[in-house]
Amino acid sequence: MAKTSKYESKPVDGSGHIAWSMQENSVWNRLVTRQLDCINDKACEEYFTGLDLLSLPVDRAPHLSEVNEVLADTTGWQCKAVPALIDFDHFFHLLANKQFPVATFLRTEEDFDYLQEPDFFHEIFGHCAMLTNPAFAEFTHTYGKLGYAANKQQRIYLARLYWFTVEFGLIENLDGLTIYGGGILSSPGETHYAFSHPDVIRKPLNVVDVMRTPYRIDIMQPIYFTIDSLDRLFDFTNMDLMACVEEAKSLGLHAPLFPPKSAQKEQQYG
Repeated sequence: MAKTSKYESKPVDGSGHIAWSMQENSVWNRLVTRQLDCINDKACEEYFTGLDLLSLPVDRAPHLSEVNEVLADTTGWQCKAVPALIDFDHFFHLLANKQFPVATFLRTEEDFDYLQEPDFFHEIFGHCAMLTNPAFAEFTHTYGKLGYAANKQQRIYLARLYWFTVEFGLIENLDGLTIYGGGILSSPGETHYAFSHPDVIRKPLNVVDVMRTPYRIDIMQPIYFTIDSLDRLFDFTNMDLMACVEEAKSLGLHAPLFPPKSAQKEQQYG
């Protein structure tokens, strides 16, 4: 994991409020307006249900207290303010306790179209609506507990499962193709790419297959894995996922579908 960030999280007061500046509120407004238009007919129904529950303001960035009130009433989760970057132990410990880490900074104009590390917009707009869904919330909680107990090598395999579900997951069934992964939901470029690029590979999600699939965090994903409904996430929580890790380790990794990058870290949490 990268150790430094040019961004610094803003303090959160005892009431869960953040002193967003006028410029930050403007950035939030533009990001939300653009992305709502982009995902209008592409996000899954459960995402829009969660978004309605959250009732996120458009004219200003929300406060954690506003989001946490809804999460507490739906699935019992809470957002937890963290520095711009956190280590694996901290990340998994939070998820294991139904606390979703949220870095309390918003990207600047310079990084408006692309930011490699997850900012407040990505975490709140991309993930929190899904955390109101019981299947998604339970899967994330189970994942956190497993990750916290796992060793360093096992976490690398678990990270791939998180990447291709929570971050870049798609649903595909008779109703069509929709998004539930926050990395797509918060990115207009990734949304268009996942749906429209002729070279994109989409395949049904098999847990061991996913754990064997390398990825990079700084490119559009060449492959996405699909589930037929969010109920499949409940199924995953009832699987022996650590046995899947051991099977994936024994089978080895698939060949990467992207060019190499020297010193590329495979996973970053924040």
